[in-house]
Amino acid sequence: MLKKVNFQNKILGSIYQNIKNNMSTSNRPVENSMKKKLEQGLEPSYLEIINESAMHNVPKDSESHFKVVVVSDKFKDVPLIKRHRMVNDLLKTELEESIHALSIVPKTPSQWEESNKVIAPSPACKGGFGK
Repeated sequence: MLKKVNFQNKILGSIYQNIKNNMSTSNRPVENSMKKKLEQGLEPSYLEIINESAMHNVPKDSESHFKVVVVSDKFKDVPLIKRHRMVNDLLKTELEESIHALSIVPKTPSQWEESNKVIAPSPACKGGFGK
């Protein structure tokens, strides 16, 4: 009987996790759009999109402040300012419609390895309403 209960709990836990993952993904339309565009446009070997909105004075579950860490061969021999422009061009719609702040960390694979895959933390928010 105990084995049957444990098996049922594992199945229910797996179903719950799938629902949770799907819900959390569907509740992040801006982040999902960013991910799709960056993956298609830059073919990154590493991509991390960090929603930093909670660090700011915005409503809960906002998608307004992001840090993007993107590692791509397409950045080879491209100056930093042009890398930023590449990312900004890909995310033009999101920047016009929903993103208030975007921090970009664009690296080549060799730069990413040299950095020991460490990302500097973002500074604390110093603006916004009620501050």
